[in-house]
Amino acid sequence: MSQEPYNPLAKANLGESVAEALLRVPVRPLSETGHLVGAGVYAIYYTGGFTAYAPVAARNADHQFRQPIYVGKAVPKGARKGGLGFDAGKGRALRDRLTQHASSIRETGNLDLNDFHYRALTVDDIWIPLGENVVIEKYQPLWNRVIDGFGNKTPGKRRATQQRSSWDVLHPGRKFVERLALPANPLSVEKITQKVVDFFAGKLPDSEKIIDDDEEGEEEA
Repeated sequence: MSQEPYNPLAKANLGESVAEALLRVPVRPLSETGHLVGAGVYAIYYTGGFTAYAPVAARNADHQFRQPIYVGKAVPKGARKGGLGFDAGKGRALRDRLTQHASSIRETGNLDLNDFHYRALTVDDIWIPLGENVVIEKYQPLWNRVIDGFGNKTPGKRRATQQRSSWDVLHPGRKFVERLALPANPLSVEKITQKVVDFFAGKLPDSEKIIDDDEEGEEEA
């Protein structure tokens, strides 16, 4: 029986190497991001008492941090327009992105920033999306697969009519959402919570599409 020879440069193997490097990074509180430099990938962990998230918190108890609740990327400025600046080691993309996430959590009425930690890894520009995708596939983070909206930035004018996200239904209070008075989400708190319960019971969402909140709302220029 022939066997496919191992190719260290295959996309899957390259992505796995980024994921493994991320998981070797020490965990820090999400309130501490001032030291970060550059662009890359990150994983956020939850350890609090929000009832629907109990399975996630249990896997992260006792400083184990085995299950991200969200995985994301922070790309260098200009990357969205197709440019490759090869400057992932410079700038403050990771710091700004995680600071924005911390602000989102801090503004809610039912989450505590002290219950969130993260790992972040500076990655060469071209490998950032690949590394993010591998970590998401590996861990199926709840806020990537079921609850959309956590990564939303303040929408520009063309996005200001989008409806309130599932994340904002479960965790109301974000200032930009309240200021824009976004239309209500057709799903109630109860229905969204049931989707979470179903997910932890092994029922994947109807759509296999990974939620990429980075694309949902851009900051106005």
